[in-house]
Amino acid sequence: VVRVGLTILGFVLAYFGFKGKLEPLIMVPMGLGMIAVNCGVLFLAGDTTGTLIIDPLVSDTDRIMTAIQVNFLKPIYNLMFSNNLIACLVFMGIGARSEISFLLSRPWTCIIIAIFAEMGTFVTLALGVDFFGLAPASAASVAIIGGADGPTSIYLTAILAPELLGPIAVAAYSYMALVPVIQPPIMKALTTKKERQIVMKQLRPVSKAEKIIFPIAVTTLVGLVVPSTVPLLGMLMLGNLMKECGVVDRISKTAQNELMNIVTIFLGVSVGSTATAEAFLNIKTIGILVLGVLAFSLGTAGGVLMAK
Repeated sequence: VVRVGLTILGFVLAYFGFKGKLEPLIMVPMGLGMIAVNCGVLFLAGDTTGTLIIDPLVSDTDRIMTAIQVNFLKPIYNLMFSNNLIACLVFMGIGARSEISFLLSRPWTCIIIAIFAEMGTFVTLALGVDFFGLAPASAASVAIIGGADGPTSIYLTAILAPELLGPIAVAAYSYMALVPVIQPPIMKALTTKKERQIVMKQLRPVSKAEKIIFPIAVTTLVGLVVPSTVPLLGMLMLGNLMKECGVVDRISKTAQNELMNIVTIFLGVSVGSTATAEAFLNIKTIGILVLGVLAFSLGTAGGVLMAK
């Protein structure tokens, strides 16, 4: 029943992606990955060959998706997730697309707001340990969903709690895709109409030299203080440096477009393929989904309140 339900959910995600109501670049491949791993084009179980619909009552469930997972999905998963390559590549693409002028024009404002926007992460971490009985590593992996950053969620979970990668990745990217649904009511409840009509302006011009020095300085500082974060932040800064230096436009455009598109396909299919019935058929997964949306919502509220 759960496998059929997840197959239907895969169709729903893909449908809303096709209709543009959810982020199509993530939801379409994720939905198709969920369909493939739960419905099955072909599975092998002992001497039985069939599909979920033709022969659903097979006994050897561990081998249901051998034909698909071992030969196709598993190699992609191992290549991209086992060493966190996929998160690093996504961060490089994000850096190449990022505009940092506002951050450099008023850095302390951005830093302070960003810190309070992580309120959901810290509250959810405490709730996960104290009320849901999660191990600290598992609770941290769930709580990082509050950062509204899918690659970071994948990166941290692959290190701390790889057994939770499927549900956490699905939750993180689903909530990110649901930003137009989750965030507006929270923002509207915490702000006045006059505040929402404020037009943000850049405070001062930012020179090209500042934009080039910034990623180099950040990478150096982070490498000295928190070296474990260099793989992600270093790739983010590398992508931004390629954009701002202005002498490697072809590489920068590749990182922004072709490379990001390829990685997104692998990301969506791989994440969707981890959404198996075995991974979702437990109370812990339901708790993860609840804590994830709580972390996301509290993070939004914290950032809005600090901005006020």
